[in-house]
Amino acid sequence: LSSRLYDLLLAPCMCFVQEKDYVGFATLPNQVHRKSVKKGFDFTLMVAGESGLGKSTLVNSLFLTDLHKDRKLLNAEERISQTVGITKHTVDIEEKGVKLKLTIVDTPGFGDAVNNTDCWRPITDYIEQQFEQYFRDESGLNRKNIQDNRVHCCLYFIPPFGHGLRPVDVEFMKALQDKVNVVPLISKADCLTPNEIRRLKDRVREEIDKFGIKVYQFPDCDSDEDEEAKQKDRELKESTPFAVIGSNMVVEARGQKVRGRFYPWGIVEVENQAHCDFVKLRTMLIRSHMHDLKDITSDCHYENYRAQCIHTMTSKMTTDKRVESPLPILPLSTPDVETEKLIKKKDEEVMDG
Repeated sequence: LSSRLYDLLLAPCMCFVQEKDYVGFATLPNQVHRKSVKKGFDFTLMVAGESGLGKSTLVNSLFLTDLHKDRKLLNAEERISQTVGITKHTVDIEEKGVKLKLTIVDTPGFGDAVNNTDCWRPITDYIEQQFEQYFRDESGLNRKNIQDNRVHCCLYFIPPFGHGLRPVDVEFMKALQDKVNVVPLISKADCLTPNEIRRLKDRVREEIDKFGIKVYQFPDCDSDEDEEAKQKDRELKESTPFAVIGSNMVVEARGQKVRGRFYPWGIVEVENQAHCDFVKLRTMLIRSHMHDLKDITSDCHYENYRAQCIHTMTSKMTTDKRVESPLPILPLSTPDVETEKLIKKKDEEVMDG
């Protein structure tokens, strides 16, 4: 009995010692987790669309920050001569000990001109410049502390007033589809009724398939996930393109303080899934698919750019070798007269003999 009692008392302690002193590759996930948390994460998000569609408001609502507090809004006359620009804002966010370096790339002036021919060119050039910079850093000598400024996701804002995609929307997404993960959004969804939102979503999905536009595709849920996770994954896929509303104002609804917009006919709550898809977009970007967006950027878009660069460099080297002049050919020495006579005499002797 005393031996049995001794085993019962010491068994938990022995398990703790074994777990603490365990040596094996099963501890690798913990090592990776500690290293990742210590290093921190980075994510670059681009927002594109016409002025007045709520891009800045939505970004501030997503990450609870104010990235454009010093921005000056241009009037109509000033926007006539404005070209598409690129502005970058970086903010460090920390949540439960996990650090995230968030970079927001805004594209003021896109789609605001009378003639929008190739208005997406500065945006595609910027994305390729980040690829080029990363390629140079990766090919250099000091590769330990490479800054990853590649654009991992582009939120493209589609106006709510219309009957689907406009020509500029189609051309923009086609120009960026092989360079970045494009996520289309229907902006200012509070302008539409639920039936109008449903019809516009169906129309946008049909036109994306019709024009062969490659937007970000959600990965399939793992087979070992529980049913609740699979249901949420299906809801995310069925909600695309997300109809969103942004607001940083705090209003009172049903006796609670919520973020929303106050109208004469009622209150629109940003985080109410019955009103818009803001929560689903935030879940996709931050909670469930941020790592997948980074993986596709690195393994697909950047690798395509890298392969193209290597192919171009190899082709150039081959062409340069062909263009180079060959080694000079030395002229054969001309025999003198006495040598020719001697050779001729020997030939006659051979023929006579």
